[in-house]
Amino acid sequence: MVLSDVKVLDLTHYIAGPFCTKYLADYGADVIKIEKTGAGDNARHLGPFPGDNPHPEKSGLFLFLNTNKRSITLNLKSPSGTDIVKRLAQNADILVENFRPGVMAGLGLDYETLSKINPHLVYTSISNFGQNGPYRDYKATELVSQALGGVSLTCGVADREPVRLAGPQSQFHAGLVAAVATMFAFRMARKTGAGQLVDVSIMEAEINIHELDMMSYPYSGEHHMKRNGSFVGNYPWSIYPCLDGLVAVCLNNRQWRRIGDWLGMPELSQNPDYATPAQRLAHMDELEAILVPWLAQRTTSEVTTSAQEARIPVLPVNSIKETLEDRHFQARDYFVNIDHPVAGKLKYPGLPFKIAPAAKHALRPAPTLGQHNQEIYCGELGYSKEELVYFNQTGVI
Repeated sequence: MVLSDVKVLDLTHYIAGPFCTKYLADYGADVIKIEKTGAGDNARHLGPFPGDNPHPEKSGLFLFLNTNKRSITLNLKSPSGTDIVKRLAQNADILVENFRPGVMAGLGLDYETLSKINPHLVYTSISNFGQNGPYRDYKATELVSQALGGVSLTCGVADREPVRLAGPQSQFHAGLVAAVATMFAFRMARKTGAGQLVDVSIMEAEINIHELDMMSYPYSGEHHMKRNGSFVGNYPWSIYPCLDGLVAVCLNNRQWRRIGDWLGMPELSQNPDYATPAQRLAHMDELEAILVPWLAQRTTSEVTTSAQEARIPVLPVNSIKETLEDRHFQARDYFVNIDHPVAGKLKYPGLPFKIAPAAKHALRPAPTLGQHNQEIYCGELGYSKEELVYFNQTGVI
C-alpha cells in the first residue's frame, strides 16, 4: 500500500476533515480516528440510513467517510485525554483536525505545543475561513459559503432568487484540498525532517471550485450571472428532453461546427448568423425551435451514440440508480461493496483515481464507535486493562 508507513491522528468530524483522512486511510495509512465519548462523530447521526432507520453505526455518510480507519473514544477536555493525544502524537506523522480556530489551543493541543513533542509532525487544520483574518471566528454553512463566495448569483433562473448548489460541495472539496496539501507537507517533512502547519479554509475551497467565475471579472469586468437554461457565453449548454429521458448538451465554438452534420442539417453550421457564441445566444429561440423537436423524437441512447460519434459532448442525465449500474463505472470497478458488521453489505463510491493494481485500497468498513480502544490503548500505548476500565468509568474514553 502506498501510505502503509504513515500514521495519522484523525481529530475530525462531519465531512471535510473525515474526507481528507479517508483518502489517506484508503491508500494504506494507519488512521486512528479519535471520537468524542458517548456520541462519537456527529456524522454518525446523519443520514441516509438503511431502511430509514437512524442508528449511529448505520449512517451512510459516516460509513463512506471513515472506511479503513480505526476508532477510539476520548474526552479531549479531560487532562488524561489531552495527555493521551500527546502520547499518540509522539509517533504520528500527521494530525488532522477541523475544530473551530482556537479550540485546539485551548486544549493545549495546538501545533506549537505538539511540534515540540514531535518536530516532524504535519498538522493540518481545516476551518470555515482559515486560522486568521477578520472572518476567522464566523459561523458558516454551505448556503452562506456559496453566497459569500459569489457562487449563488451564478445559480438558478434569470429574474429569480439565487439557488444553492446541491449537496455539501465545499465540504468535500475542502477535504480533497486538505488531503493534497497534507501530502505536500508530508513529503517536505520526510525530505527536511521538519513538520509544518497546513491551514485549509473551506470558504477558499468553495471559491476555488468556481475559478472560471472568479477569473471572468478580473479579465473582462463581466459577471457570470444566471440565465434561463443556457450558460452565458455558449449555446447550446443545457438539459433537454428525449423520448425516454433527458440529455445534457454542451457545445463550445469548435464543436458547433460539427452540429450540422450531427443533426443532418449541414447548413446550420454554415449559417453566418450562428458563427459566434454571442450570435447563437442572440438567436437562441430560433435554434431551440430546431434542436428541441429533433431531440424529443429520439431516445437518449440514440442521441448519445450519434453525438459521441460526431465528437460532440452529449450524455444522458442519469438517476443515481442508473449511475450505479452504468457499464463504464462497472468496467473500471469504481463502486465497491463493503460488508459492515452492523449496517451490512452496502455499495460505496470508490476513489476517483488509480495508481497501480498493487496500490488498490483495502475494503475495510468504517469502525464501530470505540472499536479499537483496547487494541490501541493497551496494545500500542501500554495501558493495562485495569487502567482502561478506570478511563471508561471516569469518562476519559
